[in-house]
Amino acid sequence: MYILAFIGWLLLGFAGMEIISYLVHRFIFHGLLWEVHRSHHEPTHGSFELNDLFSLFFAGVSVYLMYRGSAAPIESVSFAIGTGIAVYGILYFIIHDLFAHKRFMPFKSDSKVMRLIRYAHQRHHQSIDKEGQEPYGLFLFPYDKYKK
Repeated sequence: MYILAFIGWLLLGFAGMEIISYLVHRFIFHGLLWEVHRSHHEPTHGSFELNDLFSLFFAGVSVYLMYRGSAAPIESVSFAIGTGIAVYGILYFIIHDLFAHKRFMPFKSDSKVMRLIRYAHQRHHQSIDKEGQEPYGLFLFPYDKYKK
């Protein structure tokens, strides 16, 4: 029974991160913390951007939650949610940084879903203005709207 609860909390951590990512990206990164996030919207990027500090923060939250529940990981809500955040972070890094922005070790994919996510994210970057463009999330957006 613990494993089903663990999977449920893990999925909640993953899905919660997409919702939190959308809200934080939309209202904080493109608001109060625009001076940090702007590095991600500028046309030229180095290996690292000031914006990468946000990823380190969320990774820290994930590690903290997993550490907090490490005594009994399968029984721990904290460990499961932290793992869900970590899974989200890994997929975000692969899809957003490596695939969409071609940072570090870029790769190509023939996956229609991956290409659709990249296209939608490119729409977000069509302007370097603080106001930004939809979509602010990575996975949750109206897929039909972005099909070519």
